[in-house]
Amino acid sequence: MGTVTDIKAPIAAEMDRFETHFRSAMKSDTPLLDKITHYIIKRKGKQMRPMFVFLSAKLCGGVTDATYTAASLIELLHTATLVHDDVVDDAYQRRSFFSINALWKNKIAVLVGDYLLSRGLLMSVDNGEFNLLRIVSNAVREMSEGELLQIEKARKLNIDESVYFEIIRRKTASLIASCCQSGAASAGMDEDTQERMRLFGEKVGIAFQIKDDLFDYGDAEAIGKPTGIDIKERKMTLPLIRALNLASSTDRRRIINIVKNHNENPKKVREVIDYVIESDGLEYARKEMLAYQAEALELLAGFPVSPARASLEELVNYTINRKK
Repeated sequence: MGTVTDIKAPIAAEMDRFETHFRSAMKSDTPLLDKITHYIIKRKGKQMRPMFVFLSAKLCGGVTDATYTAASLIELLHTATLVHDDVVDDAYQRRSFFSINALWKNKIAVLVGDYLLSRGLLMSVDNGEFNLLRIVSNAVREMSEGELLQIEKARKLNIDESVYFEIIRRKTASLIASCCQSGAASAGMDEDTQERMRLFGEKVGIAFQIKDDLFDYGDAEAIGKPTGIDIKERKMTLPLIRALNLASSTDRRRIINIVKNHNENPKKVREVIDYVIESDGLEYARKEMLAYQAEALELLAGFPVSPARASLEELVNYTINRKK
């Protein structure tokens, strides 16, 4: 499997230039804001989302000025949602960095999130990129709806599979879908091609989320022991939903009772993990993930062979085979 650096190769120069573009998009005359945005830039991760934008544009005819706007817009709006999420979740760390609310308190974190949203909106308007604004704003709407749907359903803990897929399609997949669609749009592609790329991103996003679900149970290829974090947070993952669907009514009641009322007890959480592993839960989720991977690769196969296509294929495989 290619490393992130290998995958980035066809767009290495564009990604370097994007760094500068994004940094200037974050700038503010307010010293406190400038300090916080510097901190946000410093803690950036692998930058998978801009990679999807630039590789999609390259696949569809070439990177343009609009591609830089699209990538910056997605990063600004996505960062805003993460800052707000940390406040909502009372989270004090994200990827081993302190969250904004941990360092500067909730009020400032909410205002910083609002600032980043407004920067994204203004950047689109100033550049006349209304189509890109529509694509990305639609993803932010979907993400909010998906999160709220999950909160609503988590109370009852009786999610069926179709609801689970609806939640992850909105909450996780819509953002990767908008990366790929906006990349194609920035390269001047027609609506059919944009839709094909949107669908490609959606399938990758769903596969990505199922992989995350598997980590909670100590996925066969994962490093370390199962974490059970999703169980502690009462999140309904695909392996658990599958196991409950196959369970007798007694087992079902027992497992749901643990997830609802004993999710802080490590011994009880282990009981749920073992139950899911012994049932068909993990194998079933793994098959579903591979089916979405295959569908994503099939959509790419309709494009001419190129370094960008090869990198996107590698990015899909990386999503499925990553170890964390």
